[in-house]
Amino acid sequence: MNKIDCFGDFCPIPLLKAQKEYKKMDTGESFTLITDHSCVVESIKEYFNKVTCSFDYEEVFNGVWEITVTKH
Repeated sequence: MNKIDCFGDFCPIPLLKAQKEYKKMDTGESFTLITDHSCVVESIKEYFNKVTCSFDYEEVFNGVWEITVTKH
């Protein structure tokens, strides 16, 4: 599983990185994006609700989220 470090990146940079990674993935593969901006969680949710995948997110520390996307 690939990890995408987006600490300090503002929207839309994390979303663009996630889209680029998703396009390279095969079915069943996943990536985890790590961010320190809550708006990234919302933009990722909004975009990936429209494609064939599943995603999960968790605030692992106060103000730090891990978002995992799996391609179906």
